[in-house]
Amino acid sequence: MTASCPPPSTSESTREEQARALCLRLLTARSRTRAELSGQLAKRGYPDDIGKRVLDRLAAVGLVDDTDFAEQWVRSRRASAGKSKRALAAELHTKGVDDEVIAAVLDGLGGGAERDRAERLVRARLRREVLSEDDAKVSRRLVAMLARRGYSQTVACEVVVAELAAERERRRV
Repeated sequence: MTASCPPPSTSESTREEQARALCLRLLTARSRTRAELSGQLAKRGYPDDIGKRVLDRLAAVGLVDDTDFAEQWVRSRRASAGKSKRALAAELHTKGVDDEVIAAVLDGLGGGAERDRAERLVRARLRREVLSEDDAKVSRRLVAMLARRGYSQTVACEVVVAELAAERERRRV
């Protein structure tokens, strides 16, 4: 047994208190989804009924809220990593957020906002690139960068072509 697992002889109320303390300790580090906390409780050997009671209580007092977690996650990842809606949905899904919550949170992001973010990413990268007559290498790099962030090939190619043309024009002047 690991050090965090209570001995089998402890009472149910003590185990519940230990499970609650574990969850609070985990939530101190960062916000977590209900599924993440449930997984940690199961990993440490807490029965499902204790985990459910503890998580229900934490949700009732507002410490566990998957919708709030998803909104914060989307804001943070779009700002810091420039992720697309598709990539954000995949990340939230791996965190255990329900599909309905993911859809609701991502519906607030418009397609235009996603394209604007892709354009800003490409512009920032283009400032550091050396352009030559044949920009195929630069184009491939830029499309690959957008693809890694979850943008569709169509959006990536359209944005890269438009921004390369704009950058060439800007450098001519």
